[in-house]
Amino acid sequence: MPAMDIWPTLFNILVLLSAALVLGVICERLRQSPILGYLVAGTLLGPNALAVISDTQEVAALAELGVALLLFTIGLEFSIGRLRRFGPAALFGGAGQILLTIGAGFGLSLAFGLSPGPAFAIGAVVALSSTAVVLRILVARAQIESVHGRHVLGVLLVQDIAVVPLVLLVTAFGSGGDTASVAMDILRTIMWAGVMAATFYVLFNIVVPRVLLLESLQQNRDLPILLAIVTGLGAAWGAHQMGLSPALGAFVAGVLLAGSPFATQIRADIASIRTLLVTLFFSSIGMVGDPVWLIDHLPDVMALVGAIVVGKALIVWGVLRAFGLPHAHALAAGLCLGQVGEFSFVLAETARGPLIGDDLFKLIISATIVTLFLTPYLVAGGPRASTALIALLERLRVLSPSTLQAPEGDPTSTPRVLIVGYGPTGQILARSAQRLGERPVVIDVNPKGVRAAAREGLHAQLGDARHTDVLEHAGVTHAKVAVVTIPDTEACHAVAARISAMSPSTHVIARARYSQSRKELSAVADEVIDEELSVAMRLSARMRARMRAAPPGEGA
Repeated sequence: MPAMDIWPTLFNILVLLSAALVLGVICERLRQSPILGYLVAGTLLGPNALAVISDTQEVAALAELGVALLLFTIGLEFSIGRLRRFGPAALFGGAGQILLTIGAGFGLSLAFGLSPGPAFAIGAVVALSSTAVVLRILVARAQIESVHGRHVLGVLLVQDIAVVPLVLLVTAFGSGGDTASVAMDILRTIMWAGVMAATFYVLFNIVVPRVLLLESLQQNRDLPILLAIVTGLGAAWGAHQMGLSPALGAFVAGVLLAGSPFATQIRADIASIRTLLVTLFFSSIGMVGDPVWLIDHLPDVMALVGAIVVGKALIVWGVLRAFGLPHAHALAAGLCLGQVGEFSFVLAETARGPLIGDDLFKLIISATIVTLFLTPYLVAGGPRASTALIALLERLRVLSPSTLQAPEGDPTSTPRVLIVGYGPTGQILARSAQRLGERPVVIDVNPKGVRAAAREGLHAQLGDARHTDVLEHAGVTHAKVAVVTIPDTEACHAVAARISAMSPSTHVIARARYSQSRKELSAVADEVIDEELSVAMRLSARMRARMRAAPPGEGA
């Protein structure tokens, strides 16, 4: 029996990873996500362009493992408690966004003559946004702690959880048959998923914890890494043997392990392997992209891109606004989510053939890649664009001007301290001011923060401090000191600049989350507190104190 020749496949993987590395570095230099470089690498080397790699089956198989491991790590991060911390706006808003986007995509697809099965698949594909790309940009821009950033993170987490049921539904619709047979397929899938979950529960709550506590695994760091890989890939294989999605098996395994004390370590252990396989996943998706087809059908592609970006931004804006988020923050979150994500590729591949033809598949893939290229600009420009658009709509009386909640307590008082943002930092500042005999005014965009401040007996006002009327209503011109505690650099800069312009006599103290923000904040604030510098000084002081207290030679 002749031996299998794996060297051509290995060469294809090597070439693909090399191109992904080079183009990923170029994208990083251009302040784009490296994922876009991986997609371009696959497109250029694939059969529709240079055809350096013509047989994509082996790479696609490895890419499927990458998706399974990606869902495994998402499962490790999933918990009901974490969802609760995001609040109802992110949790129910995320679910509402998915349902409304699927409904909009379904309706438009029916209007263009598609049958219900393909229409549902298209709605499901466009409902998901890119967790990998959006979060990377938000973190890089220090916006993950902003109001819109926190809600974006919550919505993305709900979307990631929704991937599994959406894959099941698309698979069921793709099996053909009438409504009754589709319902039976879904029911059968749920039943087998329950059997798999029960099996994994016993395995991961009885067997795996005992294995992880073995002394040999604790003494050798290589063995837990192998165990983590066996766990994730084994769960994917088990699901495949049951006729279920391998990604579903990996996700369930991750969720069941999330409650164990080993979840963080396991997630770290498989990070490198996951990076390798996920890179292959994006590159293999790029291979199905057809640049010639995209150019020939550019008007259709751009029309779909416009519908996706505008439609998702409006849906997210409306949903988050319904939960009380201010217009500017809700729209900024919508712009951040105005793309089609990585898991949409999984849904598109699942629907390809039984539900979606080749031309429609190419249209979806082409539009997805274009929206991913636009994402860095949408995330970067989202806050400014949303603020400008909301201000314009208010001037045109399309929207009512921002409503103000009167400060709790005596509205005629003229407090000398103004605190913008009532998170943990704002709460400590308020208590310090009270010990000095002051009763500060607190401005926060979060209704929970306003209620918490009011319970402490403070003047609490709901509003966005970037607006002149909000600051006027809070009595900024009477404030001796204004402290801006917002962790989002752009919002902090805008608030500090507005206060300085409205009340030059007010001493403005701004919070700089990162040292790189200190210079731009110093241009609009009288004092800037650099968190990184403050922490470094405290750590340095503790280190010196410890070294002075330690006897000579201790620890040698």
